[in-house]
Amino acid sequence: MLLIHLNVFLGRVKPENFIFDRIIEVSMEVACIPFKKTGYFSSLISDYLDENKKLKPFYNRFPKIEEFKAQIEEKSNSYPQTSRKILKQVLQEQYEDVKASKTTLSNISALAQDETFTVVTGHQLNIFTGPLYFLYKIISTINLAKALKKAYPGNTFVPVYWMATEDHDFDEINYFNLHSKKIQWNHNSSGAVGRLSIEGLEAVFDAFSKEVGHNNNAENLKDLFKKAYLEHNSLSEATRYLADTLFGEYGLVIVDGDDVKLKNLFIPYIEKDIIENLSYTRVSETITALESVSSSYDIQVNPREINHFYLKDGLRERLFEREGFFYVNNTDIKFTKDEILLELNAHPERFSPNVVTRPLYQEVVLPNLCYIGGGGELAYWLELKSSFDAMKVPFPILLLRNSAVMISEKENKKIQNLDLVPADLFLKQTSLINKRIRDISNIDIDLSSQKEHLSNQFEALFKMAEETDKSFLGAVKAQEVKQLNGLNNLEKRLLKAQKLKLKDQVIRLTALQNKLFPNQSLQERSLNFSELYLEMGDKLIPFLLNALNPLKQEFLVLKY
Repeated sequence: MLLIHLNVFLGRVKPENFIFDRIIEVSMEVACIPFKKTGYFSSLISDYLDENKKLKPFYNRFPKIEEFKAQIEEKSNSYPQTSRKILKQVLQEQYEDVKASKTTLSNISALAQDETFTVVTGHQLNIFTGPLYFLYKIISTINLAKALKKAYPGNTFVPVYWMATEDHDFDEINYFNLHSKKIQWNHNSSGAVGRLSIEGLEAVFDAFSKEVGHNNNAENLKDLFKKAYLEHNSLSEATRYLADTLFGEYGLVIVDGDDVKLKNLFIPYIEKDIIENLSYTRVSETITALESVSSSYDIQVNPREINHFYLKDGLRERLFEREGFFYVNNTDIKFTKDEILLELNAHPERFSPNVVTRPLYQEVVLPNLCYIGGGGELAYWLELKSSFDAMKVPFPILLLRNSAVMISEKENKKIQNLDLVPADLFLKQTSLINKRIRDISNIDIDLSSQKEHLSNQFEALFKMAEETDKSFLGAVKAQEVKQLNGLNNLEKRLLKAQKLKLKDQVIRLTALQNKLFPNQSLQERSLNFSELYLEMGDKLIPFLLNALNPLKQEFLVLKY
C-alpha cells in the first residue's frame, strides 16, 4: 500500500486511477460520539447541530446533501462570469511557480465555467501546518467536494484552502508541538504574515531534524520541511508549497486573498464598511439577537465601526474614523472621506479585511457554496448572516469540520485492558478516575442509597415539625444538611482511600488519557501531523481521507 501511494505522490501513477478507500487498509472506526457529548463543543454549536429552530435566522441552509441544490441555484444567480475570469487568471498567476497536479490545474480551469462551484476551508499559516486539525479541515473539504460531485454529477466542485495570508497574529502561528516539545520560530514580525521572509527557519529545521530522528519517514518529513521553508522567499509561498505537496493530487486549490485583482472585486463592499459602517450595524444587531436566544452563547467576535486594516509591507493597522477624518492606527497617516475613497479605488490591495469582513471577501470573490470550519469559526460565522443579507451576498452553508482522536493499536489494547469504552476518555480526568475506581472497587463507594434513606427519614421529621411546632423546621433542615454533608465526606474519604489502594490503575489511566488528550484538551488541537506521519508514513493522508465523512456530524475515535 505504501508503494502505491508513494508512486502517486511521485507522479508515476495518476491518483484518479485508484479509489483510495479500496487500496489502503480500511480505517478502524472505534467509536462515534455526538459532538455535544464530548464536552469540548459550545452550547451554540451543539444547538446548531441539533437544528435548534431558534437559530434558524442566523444561517442560510443546514449542511445536508439535498440542501446544496438550492444553494447552487442561489450562488449561480449572484456570481458573475466576469468574476470567474478574474479568479481563474489570479489563480493561474499564483500557481506559476508551483508544479501543480493535473487535477488541481483542471480545477483552476474549471472555475471559469458556470457550472463549477467551490467548498472552502480557511486556516492560518501555521508553521508546518500547526495542529493536526489543519489536515482534518482540508480533508473534510476534499471529501465534501467528492460527495457533492456524486450527488450533483452535472456540476464540478472544487475544494479550496483559503490561506490567511493577511493575518498579523504571528505568535499564534510561529510554533508547532512535537513529542510534547514546542518547536518555535523566533522572528521579528510586523504586517501581514504571508509577506514575512523565511529568515530564521533554518534554526527551526535544525531543531525539528534532531527531534524526528533518521528513519525513512523522518527523512521524508525533513525533506518536506526543507523544500517548503528553506527554498521559498515568503511564508505564503512556503505554505502553498506545503499544502500543495500534501493535498495537490486530490485537486486542492489554494487561494491567497492578498491580491490586487481580487481586492478590486471587493471595492464596493469595503466602501460600505468604511463609509456606511454597514457590517458594524448589522453584526451588532445579530449579537444582541443571539444573546437573547441564550445567555450561554459565547460571542466570538465584536465588530468595529470600520472592519478593515490599512496594509503595506511591514504595516497592518486598523482604520478608524474621528470627526470626519480616517486614521491608520499607530501611524501619522490620515485621509478625508474623498481621499480614502480615492485611495481605495487606486490601491484596493492596501485594504485588508478583519475577522468580520474576511468571510464576506471570500464569498464575493469565490463561487462558493459551503464554509468548513471548527466550532469557534462557525460561532462567529453565525454572527454574520444579516450583514451578508445587507450586502446582497449569498450566505454559505456552514459545516463543522471533522474531528477525531487517533489511537494506536497499543493504546486501543490499553483501553480494553482497563475495561473502558472510548467515550469514557472524554470525561474530565477527576471524573474518569472516580468512575474507574467505583467500577473496580471491591467495596461499594457509592452512598446514594444511604443518602436517599436519610432524606426519607428527614421527610418524616419535616412533617412532624409542620404538625407540632413550625419553628423547628429550620433546626430540622440544618440537621439534614449536616448529616448529608457527613455522608458526602465519608464517600470522598472512601474514594480517596481506594485511589491509594488502586494507585496502579490510577497511574495507568492518567497516563493513557494524558497521551490521547494532551494538556486535558483535544489531541487535534495540540498534536502536529508529523508525529503520526513518523508512525504511518504515506498511509496517513489516505487513511484520513477514507475515515473522515464531513456530512457525518459526530466525533470519531479512529484506530490506526
